[in-house]
Amino acid sequence: MSAIWYECKIKYRKTDDNGVQKMTTEPYLVDAMSYTEAEQRITEEMSAYISDEFKITNIKVANYAEIHPFENSDRWFKSKVSLIAYDEESGKERKSNMYLLVQANDVKEAFDNTNQAMQNTMGDYTIPAIAESPIMDVFPYFSGEEAEMDKVERFIEVKNDKPIEEPIASATSEDESENLQEVLTEAENVTLYK
Repeated sequence: MSAIWYECKIKYRKTDDNGVQKMTTEPYLVDAMSYTEAEQRITEEMSAYISDEFKITNIKVANYAEIHPFENSDRWFKSKVSLIAYDEESGKERKSNMYLLVQANDVKEAFDNTNQAMQNTMGDYTIPAIAESPIMDVFPYFSGEEAEMDKVERFIEVKNDKPIEEPIASATSEDESENLQEVLTEAENVTLYK
């Protein structure tokens, strides 16, 4: 994944296990092209989870080279990976560091998942540090293809239920005819990629 990740801190009133409400600030990661888009995306994402008011207290570019989610894991860990390169002129070993955000349940699993994420790396590397990250959730960017697929599926449903041309011409009401025509027009404008 090559993307720009923004760490967004959200302040809101959270109810704890005892039923007591208190103000809390939590960091989230969002994939965006700019600070403005990051603010818009995190507002949309958090509106689905938080019913009360919330405030974005900080947005900054995160220093993660890659994000690696893994199934059946609920916490995020920051793995420091040192890539080792040999300088032939000086004969010395050079290290360059990068940070991965890896999903795991504990530090040992984070180490294993980091090795799995790095398995296709051609050069040598070491993992000098792994620490649990305060990141609560990660919101990658999705294109609108899912929404377009819904339109295509709706088109196929309509097409399979009735012949395409007959329902428009013989619809019992103008509303049904217009609705079907809208679905057909939207479906024609959708481009499918394989």
